[in-house]
Parts: sequence; structure tokens; C-alpha cells
Amino acid sequence: MNKKTHSLSITEFVSLMATLMALVALAIDALLPALDEIANTLTTEETNNTQLIISILFLGLATGQLFFGTLSDFIGRKPAICLGVSIFIIGCLISFCSKNLEYMLIGRLFQGIGLSGPRIISVALIRDQYEGLAMARIMSFVMSIFIIVPAIAPALGQGILFFVTWRYIFLMLIIVALAALFWFMIRQPETLPKEQRKSFSIMNIANIISKICTNRTSFGYTVVTGLVSGIFLGFLSSIQQIFQSYNYSHLFVGCFAILALFIGSASLINAKAVLRYGVRHMVGVALVTLSLTSFIFLLSNLYYPLNFWSIMTYFMISLFSIGILFGNLSALAMEPLGAIAGIGSSVVGSLSTFISVPFGILIGFSYNGSAIPLIIGFFILSSLSLGIMYWIEKK
Repeated sequence: MNKKTHSLSITEFVSLMATLMALVALAIDALLPALDEIANTLTTEETNNTQLIISILFLGLATGQLFFGTLSDFIGRKPAICLGVSIFIIGCLISFCSKNLEYMLIGRLFQGIGLSGPRIISVALIRDQYEGLAMARIMSFVMSIFIIVPAIAPALGQGILFFVTWRYIFLMLIIVALAALFWFMIRQPETLPKEQRKSFSIMNIANIISKICTNRTSFGYTVVTGLVSGIFLGFLSSIQQIFQSYNYSHLFVGCFAILALFIGSASLINAKAVLRYGVRHMVGVALVTLSLTSFIFLLSNLYYPLNFWSIMTYFMISLFSIGILFGNLSALAMEPLGAIAGIGSSVVGSLSTFISVPFGILIGFSYNGSAIPLIIGFFILSSLSLGIMYWIEKK
């Protein structure tokens, strides 16, 4: 049931929210085909250093998430989202003009901080206007559109590279962000009245961090979320190099689209399966599948070195498991935080992303010309996650 009258049709509202949330995926995945060219242009000493272009954006997301949720409660949803998108555009301009890797990374940090605004506040904006089944319906529509973006973003980036340099990928991001920003400013009304706004409080954030860290369930599943996100970040950081090392760069765009759809399809299947089997059961099965699959492929590699298509099969299974884990782990981490769900979600998201960044960088930097270090990283972090889950759930 709607909480208030809406000036936008459901179709326009869903499209607008999906566009704002999809900026994150677009800013990450559209850059993947260009990492090698960026490395050549910015004359980095080691190819692995360009992986930081992906990792640093996640660091920005973690930093911004910590504050944007509270900020939107203080100044309103529209100003906060407009501020976030504006910071993102400034970051894109810095990266567009960068002459070395350091300036590129500064730009990416700003992009991550800015993107955390629409990423977090879009959900709050939906929650302001809808509740119960109506909110679930809107979110499912938004996610259905959102799932498509990671599949097509690398193709968009590759298409730009056919005609111009990698710098114009950032120009494309600026154009998309400006279009989304003007659309949002003109059409979307403010959903948080002034009389319902709260004061901005760093102490409030600190208290919620303390509550999360002292609650076994919330802290444990926040850590597990961070470890699983670290696996995914390591994958994103090194996947383009893996295709290149096996001489299948020409298939990167198409294969990445297939892998992205495996994650998306897992989310859709999970939405129904979790009602039947429960959240904890789905998380346990997905972690066991991820750990066991990694072990089997590593063992197989000792006797028969994995070829490209074996690795693709492994990624399909693993990423499907990760797709199952993403939504469920957040729900479990949030379970004890019902009374402070809004800001609690921001803090859990921020803490888990902070945890993911060093693990993602470590996995990515272990790349040595094959996919084996990545699979080892998958195995270690998924096994560690299983151990933490056992610690959380034991009586």
C-alpha cells in the first residue's frame, strides 16, 4: 500500500531508481575492457596496479555509505542524492583528465564516495513511498532492470574503445550521470518532509557500529558479507587479465555478460527458494558449494591443468553461489537491527565493504598469469566464511 500520493507513474519511478542504482555497476564494469589500455597510457610499472582502479572505487563506496544514509535523514533525499551524483561527476572529470595512476585513483575514490549516495538513498526513497508488498514489488522491478546493466556495461565500454580512447568511457559516465541527475531533479519530488528529518550525528553512527560489533549475529554476518564481497572484488579486479592470459580477450565481453547473468539469475531464483528453505539454509548451501567447488577444481588442476573453458565453468558455478549469498547475508546481518534498520543498513554495508577491499586487493594482486590464485582466494575466504557461520549459529 502506498504511503502517499505519487507524482510519477510506477514505470517512470522504477526506471529512475534503476538508473540511479545502476550507475555503480556501469562505473565498474564499463571500465573492465579498458584496464590494459589504461595501464599502457598511464605507464604503470606493474600491470596488477591497474586493478586498484576497481578496488579504490569500492573503498569510496564504503566511506560514503557510512555518512550518506544519515545525511539524507538530515537534509532530505533529493539534496543528498544530488550531492552524491555531483561528487561522482567530479570524480569522473578527474579520471578523464588524469596523467598518471595516482590522479586516476583519486578520481575513482571520489566516484565511489559519490555513488554511495544514490546507491543507499534510492532504497530509502522507495521505503519513504511504499511499504510491505508494494515495496517488495517495486524493488523486484528495480532489480530486474539493474541485473541487465552488468551484462551490457563491458560491451558499452568495448564499443567506445573501438572508436576513441578509454578517457571517453568517463565522458559517457558523465553524460549518463547528468541525464539521471536532471531527470531526478525535475521529476522526483522530495519524499522526506522537513518535520520528519533528524539531526546529523556522528555519535549515532558510532553507537550503531558499537551495537553491530557487540552482537554476535550482526557482527559475524557483516564479516562474512565482507569476505564474500572480497571474493567478488578479487574476481572483478583480475578477470580481464585472466581472459588475456588465456588468449581469449576477444570473448571477454560476451563471456562476462554470461557470468553476470548467472549472478542475476541466482538472485531471482533465491527470491523464491528462500521462502521455501529459509535464509540460513540458502547461505549454508551456497557457501558449501563455493568452497567445495573451489577445492575440486584446485585438486583437478594438480593432475590436469585447467583450460579456459574449465575455468569458465568454475566461474559460472561460483558466481551463481555468490549471487545467492549477496542478498541473504545482508538480511542476516540486519536481523538484530530491526529498530534501526535504515541507518543500520548503511553501516553494515559500509563495514562489510571496508572488510572486502583489502581481501579483494590481495586476491587481485596474487594474479600470476593464471586463474589459480583467484580460485585459491575463493576457497580460503568461502571456507573461512563457513567457519564464521558455524561460530555464529552454534548453541
